[in-house]
Amino acid sequence: MPESFDRGALTEAVYYVLLSLFKPNHGYGIMQQVEEMSAGRVKLGAGTLYGALNTLCAKKWIAPLSESAGTRKKEYIITDTGKQAVYDEIARLKELAANGDKIIGEES
Repeated sequence: MPESFDRGALTEAVYYVLLSLFKPNHGYGIMQQVEEMSAGRVKLGAGTLYGALNTLCAKKWIAPLSESAGTRKKEYIITDTGKQAVYDEIARLKELAANGDKIIGEES
């Protein structure tokens, strides 16, 4: 993942994956939810998704849940650290938008 975790910038795909894990979800469910949240603009391939899930688990931003009996689906949930990353990203995006509005508003 090309995120700059030092400065807090997330790719759009990772941002949506984290959002989709505020409730437990499995791979295919994440793919569907991301596509729905982005109105079809962001479509995650399996390789991209599972690479992101592995990286996010390693960073402890998400955690796998115990597998349910009778199912092979592995579910994940966002951790407190992952939630903080989302909150930081929302603040960063709001700042970007506010600064853009300020400059564009000055031109009018």
